[in-house]
Amino acid sequence: MIKQGMKPIHPGHILKELYLEPLNLSQTTAAANLGVARKTLSMLLNGHQGVSAEMALRLSKAFNTTPELWLNIQRNYDLWNAAQRIKLSGIRAFHKPQDTLPQAMLTQR
Repeated sequence: MIKQGMKPIHPGHILKELYLEPLNLSQTTAAANLGVARKTLSMLLNGHQGVSAEMALRLSKAFNTTPELWLNIQRNYDLWNAAQRIKLSGIRAFHKPQDTLPQAMLTQR
């Protein structure tokens, strides 16, 4: 689980600040190169939409990164926000007995 410190930055903000602006790319140019509608990219850049697996693949190809980079940024952002909304104190942990082996493991001998 992600630490409860500072709020992570939305991946759209990272895309805009670290990739589009330094390369002097407009949203229109970037969207055309990514093969998505300008509105789709705008929604991502403005934090109204997250990075999907498909978008992660597109971004990784366009900016010479990995899809995992974009998905991890999105995952960290989503987990932090969910942790702010969800109350976990009423949930108890289930524990599996340690001394019993699953039946499948017993029959493999």
